[in-house]
Amino acid sequence: MGVLSWIFLGFIAGALAKFIMPGKDPGGCLITVVIGIAGAVVMGLIGTVVGFGKIESFDIGSILLATIGALITLIIYRILKR
Repeated sequence: MGVLSWIFLGFIAGALAKFIMPGKDPGGCLITVVIGIAGAVVMGLIGTVVGFGKIESFDIGSILLATIGALITLIIYRILKR
């Protein structure tokens, strides 16, 4: 269930990241949501290894961890697309 939770939380985190960092992104909202999913999966793996917590349930900590991952991934994407 862990990876499915990361994907669902990534969808929510991608939408939150787009809300927090509005602007024109190459690819639009769909790419932003995909980036959010990727960021949530990566941050979920890193957070689990480092000990920040696991993204296995739908609580505030998991959403915050996934949103941070989505924001970091979105920032990297914007830098690379310039």
